[in-house]
Amino acid sequence: MSNYSLFFIIITYLAILFYIAFYAEKNAKSKWVNNPYIYTLSLAVYCSAWTYYGSIGIAATSGINFLPIYLGPVIAAPLWIVILRKIIRISKQHKISSIADFISLRYGNNRFLGALVTVVCFIGIVPYISLQLKAVSETFTIMSNKSSYVSKSMFDDSTFYIAVLLATFAAFFGTQTTDASEKHRGIIASVAFESVLKLVFFLVIGVYVTYYLFDGTTDIYNQISKVENFKSLTTFNGAGDGFNWLFMIMLSFTAIFLLPRQFQVSVLENNREKHLKQAIWLFPLYLLIFNVFVIFIAWAGKLTFLNNVNAEYFTLLLPLNEGHTFLALLVFLGGFSAVISMVVVSTLALSTMVSNNLIIPYGFLDIFSKNQTEENEQYIKNIRRIAIFSIIIIAYFFYVLFSKALSLYSIGLISFVIISQLAPSFFIGLFWNRGSSRAAITGIIVGFIISIYCLVLPFIMHLYSGNNDFVTYGLFNIEALKPNALFGIDFLSPPAHAFFWSMTFNTLLYLVFSLTQKGHYRERNYAEMFVDSSNYSALQDNALVWKGEAYVADIKSVLNKFLGEQRAQRALSIFFTKYKLPQDTQLADARLINFSEKLLTGSIGSSSAKILIASVVKEEQISLVEVLKILEESKENIANNKLLKEKSNELECLTTKLKDANVELISKDKQKDEFLDTVAHELKTPITGIRAATELILDDDDMPQEIKTQFLTNILQDSDRLARLIHSILDFEKLSTGRDELQMKAHNIQDTFKKALASIQHIAAKKDIVISNKNLHKFVLNYDEDRILQVLTNLLSNAVKFCEPKIGKIVIDYKLGNEAIEVMISDNGAGILEKDMAFVFDKFYQTSEQNTIKPEGSGLGLAISKQIIINHHGNIWVKNNQKSGTTFGFKLPFNYIVNA
Repeated sequence: MSNYSLFFIIITYLAILFYIAFYAEKNAKSKWVNNPYIYTLSLAVYCSAWTYYGSIGIAATSGINFLPIYLGPVIAAPLWIVILRKIIRISKQHKISSIADFISLRYGNNRFLGALVTVVCFIGIVPYISLQLKAVSETFTIMSNKSSYVSKSMFDDSTFYIAVLLATFAAFFGTQTTDASEKHRGIIASVAFESVLKLVFFLVIGVYVTYYLFDGTTDIYNQISKVENFKSLTTFNGAGDGFNWLFMIMLSFTAIFLLPRQFQVSVLENNREKHLKQAIWLFPLYLLIFNVFVIFIAWAGKLTFLNNVNAEYFTLLLPLNEGHTFLALLVFLGGFSAVISMVVVSTLALSTMVSNNLIIPYGFLDIFSKNQTEENEQYIKNIRRIAIFSIIIIAYFFYVLFSKALSLYSIGLISFVIISQLAPSFFIGLFWNRGSSRAAITGIIVGFIISIYCLVLPFIMHLYSGNNDFVTYGLFNIEALKPNALFGIDFLSPPAHAFFWSMTFNTLLYLVFSLTQKGHYRERNYAEMFVDSSNYSALQDNALVWKGEAYVADIKSVLNKFLGEQRAQRALSIFFTKYKLPQDTQLADARLINFSEKLLTGSIGSSSAKILIASVVKEEQISLVEVLKILEESKENIANNKLLKEKSNELECLTTKLKDANVELISKDKQKDEFLDTVAHELKTPITGIRAATELILDDDDMPQEIKTQFLTNILQDSDRLARLIHSILDFEKLSTGRDELQMKAHNIQDTFKKALASIQHIAAKKDIVISNKNLHKFVLNYDEDRILQVLTNLLSNAVKFCEPKIGKIVIDYKLGNEAIEVMISDNGAGILEKDMAFVFDKFYQTSEQNTIKPEGSGLGLAISKQIIINHHGNIWVKNNQKSGTTFGFKLPFNYIVNA
């Protein structure tokens, strides 16, 4: 493939990315841009050219030793719910714009510390960016069929132009606003798109190599197992390898938090904390899938090319060797995607740090204080754009001078070790309030020097002197100072060795200095705000301890310089409204100082914001004891507020319960009155009939015997009815209050039904009503037979009552469900109106049909039946059939079934 064709493809691909980024910026609130999957895919910026190419190179030479770099992030991911969530909350609360801002703010907005972190990140990341350019250059050379990728000048080097294009992309979408704490939706969307492509294309080449060039994983394994050094590729070689794995896992664990690009996408670009819930399992899954074929591609390459080519590019060389140029092109684009995402996000993060922590606080603050808003905004944007292009150009020259002699894997590890020097001050400072800025500065500097001494200096000495005397004999020929065997420890790999010693001295010095030296009161203030962030976040602007004299007008003039008059006035108006202050307030307090610093932090960094605000206020020094006292009082206020809120919630809950109980009591009282009225009415009817018949018999001595007999029969019937009514009332009362103990025994439901049918059969026969049953089996359950017989008799009696003579049909059906046995009694009678359905089981409820046709009964049959079924832990219901009639049914749960 020619250079021009390949370059055209690259330009086209970048144009697609520009379109995606532009679309995302215009639709920032769309669910396609703002969702947990886009957030998770942006985290995959961790998978750079090192992952795409370098892992295969190390797998080919060292076997499974490529895995620790991915195990660290996998182990870290579940901890994001605790650690990363805390970091995100603090960053949002203080409008943090970079990891340098985060660390410097933790230690009291220390300007030097912010600059130091920026320098360390710059030195650590520039080689990492050069690694990406190296990958682009070498893969471009392979795809264009050139024998060498050495160019005469940078203007003759395609890599230089590609680097400029990447810088243009980062500058265009990364500097549209001066507030670096705002989200970059366009860049994140393009990174997510690239993450999908690089994964898909890597899997495609993995499947191609494993199942097309070879007959699967077993075939590759069987062939590679015959290689002489195969055992060393798949096993640990003693304790040394174990320690190497341990320190590499620890190294990658820190990297997933501390790499500027990871901090950018995981913290600063996080829109919602709940996205972490998906990320903690999706991101490890992404890494796992990405690495499925790494070892098999590496082994396939070794079997195909032996040791005659660069193993890092097996993914390109294997398809090209078979003449599959298009597949190789897909792999190239996947690797190019990995490069673009890493370079763009890294340069964006670094440019913000360089701008806010080096250039502005150490050179431009005086200029900014004299300029107007528009000029300051343009200055800030231009500084960041120049920083982006400068970082890319410096990385390019680093690639030309140094990276060509190093592997992708070794460059990546050097960067990881350098960045890891931020770990003690970052992680310990996040959970321990005694850490001081002096301790952080000392630890970072010493750790950085040791990492340079152990990793970078040996390479530079060898590159320019041509010998390894420095590595062999140590500094000044002192054996204990061998860079790869410091103090006699010689069983670790150079990166693991450098990480171990740098972290040891870094952490020890951090702890010693923190315990022996008192920090500035402002440090302790921010330390408490970071460590106890969940409590102090409730205080918001009240969390800053400040004493002095400040005027709103002076602070407003500073804000106007960077935010503009309208935005500054709107922000101050919101502040005054929030704290219920007059809009014409003259004197500023600690809350406004803190609020103003936060407003400026996103644009110029926390250190510069502190300096600018401090220049217009008169701050009084506060003793550490006084600060601790104020902070303790704040904690007590927080605790008291929490307790008060809890008590208020409890009181509100009790009040609600009391209201509900009162409503229920009123309802019960009303039900009682209605019940008594109904009972009185039902009792009065037969009593009135008895009294009337008795009076007639007493008053008429000459009454014929036949009429007297009829009256006496009526008296007897009304007496029976009265007795049944009283019995039903007492029966219902016993069932409702739980005073009726069920006689639970094993019974056959079929036999119980036969008894119920026997008592009702003669009534049905008189009306010529047919009763049939379906699915009647011998189910043996534990129940109170008398009570269930009472339910069946009630339901069957109702069915008979409402069926028309001669045409009436009653069907009894059984169903054995998953949890209960279901009994249903259906008839073809008149049915029940829908408006009466909800009330048929109420006491003494009369349906609409009963106004015209009044069947005999107490009015409590269905209410008693319902209570009996409830006491058996079942349920009862009624429904109308599709054609005509009604179905009553009930369920008895299986926990009462016994083996027949």
